[in-house]
Amino acid sequence: MDISLQRNVSLLLLQRNVRCVHMQYTFVPEEKHAKSFGRNLEISTKNAQRICTIVRGKKLSVARRLLNDVAEGRRSLRGKYYTSTTKMMEKMLESCAANAKSLGLDEEKLFVHASAHHGTHFHRRRRKARFGSQLKRTHVEVMLIERGGKKKAEGRKG
Repeated sequence: MDISLQRNVSLLLLQRNVRCVHMQYTFVPEEKHAKSFGRNLEISTKNAQRICTIVRGKKLSVARRLLNDVAEGRRSLRGKYYTSTTKMMEKMLESCAANAKSLGLDEEKLFVHASAHHGTHFHRRRRKARFGSQLKRTHVEVMLIERGGKKKAEGRKG
């Protein structure tokens, strides 16, 4: 990025009282992992948190199939389909899977960790001050953690 352009962008941000915050991940796993982070996505935070709790801890193949079925309308989650949220989560999961492939992780051993947090609130001017003036966004993080590398010695009590 050009220095003058960067200076202009920083001045615009200061004029609008917008803070740029570097988002950190919820935790750093000890195992090999791949990650992707979506900032200010146009999806509901509540729906994203529900999808994340359902997908968290599942294998990559199971999570892909689950999200695909919900987005296509073949399966519902508690009676709802969450179409826009599941489509966005599918994109995030595919991005994270591509990152894992480039890092050389084994696709059969990957488990999903996903979480969603409140994002930035954008305000737009409207005729009526309250109605439709606030646009809410969501931060979503997806990690694929490689588990099951070494098998423990099986011992019997006996």
